[in-house]
Amino acid sequence: MSNSDRTVDFGYEKVARADKAGRVRSVFASVAGRYDVMNDLMSFGVHRLWKQFALSLTGLRPGGCALDVAGGTGDLAAGLLRQVGKLGRVVLSDVNPQMLEIGRDRLLDRGLAGNVECIVADAERLPFEDNAFDCVTIGFGLRNVTDKAAALASMYRVLKPGGQLLVLEFSTPVAPGLKSIYDAYSFKVLPLLGRLVARDEASYRYLAESIRMHPDQEALLDMLKVAGFTQTRYHNLTGGIVALHRGYKI
Repeated sequence: MSNSDRTVDFGYEKVARADKAGRVRSVFASVAGRYDVMNDLMSFGVHRLWKQFALSLTGLRPGGCALDVAGGTGDLAAGLLRQVGKLGRVVLSDVNPQMLEIGRDRLLDRGLAGNVECIVADAERLPFEDNAFDCVTIGFGLRNVTDKAAALASMYRVLKPGGQLLVLEFSTPVAPGLKSIYDAYSFKVLPLLGRLVARDEASYRYLAESIRMHPDQEALLDMLKVAGFTQTRYHNLTGGIVALHRGYKI
């Protein structure tokens, strides 16, 4: 294995491949308690619209079965539960137990926990049977995965034939003049909010850096194709700050 294969990006830092998952877990364990408050502050609440758009494209019907990978505090899972109804099934998974516990509690508070399973799971090695789900979603989690290709292959495996993957993730701004404004906000305002609200400036600096290291729209589209997905496409949201990628299993 070459040196480049032994190390991976952790934001702008190079770390040992074996260490990244633990570093990411530490970040999210640190911010879990204030994660939702910070999401609202960082995006001015627009993250809710991005998630609503993703949910509008699931194609799920009552009685369906869905998996939310890296589901964190359960926003997408709540929407999936409403779509599949009481006869359906939703699995909320996350590699971080602290985030998953908050997600489970939030679903309980909303009265939506009757047909949901909460499972600690690594996106690269999902512990589910082949062809198990009608739809798989991952919202703002793929950029934190050590081996993105392995995660996409794992999500492809657990989808039923004809099932759809939806990847909602920060991406590369395409609107004229937006990049410089977005960079200034990301590297000056976000760490400041992290320090004042979440009391963790370093974690939010990492989150800003991780966005910059994530594949852009076309590169991620190619990764979906390599993983076997068909009818692949993406939708730029808020000028490309976020993109929703989609693909189907044959």
